[in-house]
Amino acid sequence: MMDLNILWFILIVVLFTGFFFLEGFDYGVGGLLPFLSSREEDRGVILRTITPVWDGNEVWMITAGGALFAAFPHVYATMFSAFYLALFLMLVALILRGVAFDLRGRQESPCWRRFWDGAICFGSVVPAFLWGVAVTNLIAGLPINAQMNYMGSFFDLLSLYTIVGGLAFLFVFLFHGAAFLTLRLKDTGLILRCQALALKVGVTAAIFFVLCMLLTFEHTDLFQSPLAAVALFGAALLFVIALLSMNLGKGKASFILSSLAIVATTVAFFAGLFPRLMVSSLNPAWSLTITNASSSPYTLSVMTVAAGIFVPIVLLYQIWSYYIFRKRVTPKDAEEHY
Repeated sequence: MMDLNILWFILIVVLFTGFFFLEGFDYGVGGLLPFLSSREEDRGVILRTITPVWDGNEVWMITAGGALFAAFPHVYATMFSAFYLALFLMLVALILRGVAFDLRGRQESPCWRRFWDGAICFGSVVPAFLWGVAVTNLIAGLPINAQMNYMGSFFDLLSLYTIVGGLAFLFVFLFHGAAFLTLRLKDTGLILRCQALALKVGVTAAIFFVLCMLLTFEHTDLFQSPLAAVALFGAALLFVIALLSMNLGKGKASFILSSLAIVATTVAFFAGLFPRLMVSSLNPAWSLTITNASSSPYTLSVMTVAAGIFVPIVLLYQIWSYYIFRKRVTPKDAEEHY
């Protein structure tokens, strides 16, 4: 029988993988919004591709955070201490983004709508970048002492490696969002614009991805894990093929490949961490692991039963919602919403 600590580590990996895959194209669409078109009709159509599902995608992050709190409370406490200001900035951006989806259609004024479109872009770009900073910090290590307390400041989170990681995440998500739009839009002109912009951000993403891999090799021990190394190289290969597919106008293949690249990257980082959840840069023995940071066996066993019941229900609901909103979006759909 699998150890419950390992089982919950795997479940958290699955939850974060689902979050980066689903919310990744949400962030990408929002981040690209001001650059795809200046016409209100086009922007309404673009936003309509994600308005039915964006809040459901956020549930994966909330669920992952809840699972982390329940299964590994010491990690949750230390992580929120370390990333307090970064998480506050992320929360402000996400609140602004959520409000903007609702308020942009409340008035017909072009200035009003452009302001909230900018808020959607800001609320998409900032979290995407900060997630990259957070993930690379986790694998590189943080100043954590023997009492599991973070000893640094906000600026200790920023280094060449983590900034490159943040930019890699951001541009990969932008490409992912552009690929998603080619599947959901009906207007040929908009699709062509999405493809052209996808190639530009995709090339930039590939550059930062390679830089991130090189810095990961230099600053972390991730490549000591064969699974992590294979997954990361596989992710790079998948993303390059996704970029080539987009160049050939194959949006569906490009989206599938970029999705797989995001999944492989997430698996690589967590595989490189295992059995750790947070690496201490002060002393490797002070790292938080699935053993020293976990809840009691009884708590984990009760949570396992609950997760076995509710996670499949949430997954089935999400699949059903995407099936309902599977058709390509037309200007009429946007008019009915806004």
